[in-house]
Amino acid sequence: MATTLWAEGEVRATDIMGEPRHITDLDELVAALPTAERELFEGIFQISTSTGRLNPPAAMHDWIEGYFGSIEAVSEQRIVRITNLITMEGAFFNELRSKRPVVTEKPEELEELIAESLGGPFCRPLEGTPEDIFGRITGRHSITASNVAKFDAWSGVVVFDEHDPLNFTRDRIADYIETGLAWARRAHELDEEAKYPFFLWNCLWRAGASIVHGHAQVILGRDMHYAKVEHLRRAALGYREATGRSYFDDLYRVHASVGLALEMDGTRIMAYLAPVKEKEALLVAEAVDDGLKSAIYRVLDCYVRGMSVSSFNVAICMPPIGPVEEDWSGFPVVARVLDRGDPMNRTVDMAAMELYASSVVSSDPFRVIEALRNWMEE
Repeated sequence: MATTLWAEGEVRATDIMGEPRHITDLDELVAALPTAERELFEGIFQISTSTGRLNPPAAMHDWIEGYFGSIEAVSEQRIVRITNLITMEGAFFNELRSKRPVVTEKPEELEELIAESLGGPFCRPLEGTPEDIFGRITGRHSITASNVAKFDAWSGVVVFDEHDPLNFTRDRIADYIETGLAWARRAHELDEEAKYPFFLWNCLWRAGASIVHGHAQVILGRDMHYAKVEHLRRAALGYREATGRSYFDDLYRVHASVGLALEMDGTRIMAYLAPVKEKEALLVAEAVDDGLKSAIYRVLDCYVRGMSVSSFNVAICMPPIGPVEEDWSGFPVVARVLDRGDPMNRTVDMAAMELYASSVVSSDPFRVIEALRNWMEE
């Protein structure tokens, strides 16, 4: 299968005739790669495809056609299963999952619900939130508070000066991250054993936020990094010991080889092939620098204003900020961004499959990278 070359060996998410690729094409695309690229890909990801078949009774035909468009659309369904063999993350892709019936309540527009929540404690953080024992960190567009119900002993909140969490700018995003990291450094000064920072932003209740007002959180752990970050470190270290290469470099290379990656100001961005949930983007940088902060903004800007995402999670995984015994050499900063769906949808997006088996995803990574690339080229 022919491909169209992209910068530095990447390929666009279209074939030689300009037709868009789909996740269902991935096995054929990988098979057509040069031997070295195919072997590199297959050393990280396993792809398996299958067809699910069903025979609905006549009484269901109208219902199926109403939700899924046709009987043929559900009679044979192509399922793509992708597993990251290094981290053991995995996902099933089936676009039909996005069309299944859900219960959605929209008594008011989302903007109205956000506006109605004005006046809460985060709107007046000096009065409505506690401060940490070292006081507060004040940024250009945010201020910290101590988390009332803490994740960890050091658990802070970055309260935005903008109530609406979807009303952000490049400068605001940069400030939220800078303020969170300044909080972590200050906590580390008081507690030298607390060395493992983690930044997270849950936007709106669908993503796990208990308060509408814009805010992020930052935690600083002792003894070892948080379990999933430590798992990633060990997986990457094992890969380096087995191959002599960087896992993160190779992860980018395999995504680029099939047209699912781009680079922006030193930050590598991938439409991840083993996402936790919908539209997951993986961003990798050497440090939390201006390039990474700008890339996070551009991804979120594309999601919210380009793809109509209104609830999302952002996580930034970083190496420790103090000396430790374990090997963190070559471990970059890794940011992950994903869509959590319509806040007015009563059907949850994560259930037993995501918790105990593999993620089930309806969004196509090729459409995600296409949207990101188009947005960033404007």
